[in-house]
Amino acid sequence: MTPPDTLRLDKWLWSARFFKTRSLAVEEIGKGRIQVNDAAAKPSRDIRPGDTIAIRQGALSRTVLVLGLSAQRGPAPVAQKLYEETPESLAARAAWVESQRLAPEPGAGRMQGRPTKRDRRAIDHSASGWGERWSASVD
Repeated sequence: MTPPDTLRLDKWLWSARFFKTRSLAVEEIGKGRIQVNDAAAKPSRDIRPGDTIAIRQGALSRTVLVLGLSAQRGPAPVAQKLYEETPESLAARAAWVESQRLAPEPGAGRMQGRPTKRDRRAIDHSASGWGERWSASVD
């Protein structure tokens, strides 16, 4: 079977494994987080090999060059051959990862922020001690 000359954007994003479902891809395209050749895109936009796609997922932005088209979703190694990430995008992503390593988001770790119920009990237990606990009994 010969690969198609063009393919819908939402179908390509799904087959290249950027999104788990086509409906998620359509939703992200609708929110304006996907651009094709520096222009706003619609899910039905036809893409061809050689097109540039900018994808924003959370705080991360990727720019990829379309190398191939596939109408069906395959294994990850095959999906990675459908595109090539630009060197600028790789450098920006590496810089973002490094900045997150050096200055993580406050409250990102489990030990930061509000204590859990179990942590709170441990704090109360160590602060007052079991023997000094208030009791309604008369001794």
